[in-house]
Amino acid sequence: MTALETEVNRRRVVLVSALAGFLLTTVWSAQFVDTVIGGGVTEAVLGKPAQSPIDGVVTGVVYAFVSGLAGTFTGCNVAVFGAMSPMLGSDGSRWARLRATLAPLRLLAAGMIAVSALYGVVVSLVGTKMPQFTGDQAPLGELTARNVQSMVVFGLIGVSLTYLGLAQLGYVRDPFSARARTVFLGALIGAFLIGRPWVLFRQIFRDAAESGNPLYGAAAFTLQSVGNILVMAILLILVNVAGGGLARWLAAKQGRIVAVTAGALIFTGVFTLFYWNVRMLQFRGILPWYPLAPWT
Repeated sequence: MTALETEVNRRRVVLVSALAGFLLTTVWSAQFVDTVIGGGVTEAVLGKPAQSPIDGVVTGVVYAFVSGLAGTFTGCNVAVFGAMSPMLGSDGSRWARLRATLAPLRLLAAGMIAVSALYGVVVSLVGTKMPQFTGDQAPLGELTARNVQSMVVFGLIGVSLTYLGLAQLGYVRDPFSARARTVFLGALIGAFLIGRPWVLFRQIFRDAAESGNPLYGAAAFTLQSVGNILVMAILLILVNVAGGGLARWLAAKQGRIVAVTAGALIFTGVFTLFYWNVRMLQFRGILPWYPLAPWT
């Protein structure tokens, strides 16, 4: 492969993945995924309305995990796909592929749990004074403090994922070793809770803040994050362990695994950045226009 072909392929990965991430923001229906899917799954599992009052620590912990599981495919969680993409394509025997998949999953979980638990402790101590606690609504043309918090947090997550994708292609310097990068990606998933405005998460947030119990806050937020990644983790294990063909396909062509990993990171990074910043401005009536599908 010539240098020119390599550069053309790299540019194609950036262009296609970035365009796909942007296009997803134009068709993504928050109402459908948050209410119909997220709320519907929570109600089906709990057997009661998704926004029912949380009465006690045990109920709160269960609610945290179930709502996290139900929020798997909400707008906040699209970035989980990019965070887990570097773990695709383990080679060797079935047991070797399982070990090779579980090792980075443990590192991902370590980074995620550290941030989630710490944020749960902070919320239990000072949460009633934080923007996510309030239910205030600003008139069109203005942003609430909660809006600004979401935009900043998810904007940084989007930039981070995009940067890591570009680093995979060699356009920028990669500041991490493979292990440190996996822990950092887990920390980004844990940070979803810092920016997440989803109504079911705010219910857990308010309950933890009003409880004043750091252990409850840490446990509830940790389980919320575990629920967020559980479906993707199971799918990843099944694909890597049962789907040996994927490893062979990724290894069949030089640079394919790098292209897939980089593309997934850029795709989710661009989606997260545009959805939570540019589209948010349109939603709040600050940006006059954004290309949106009729059903959004």
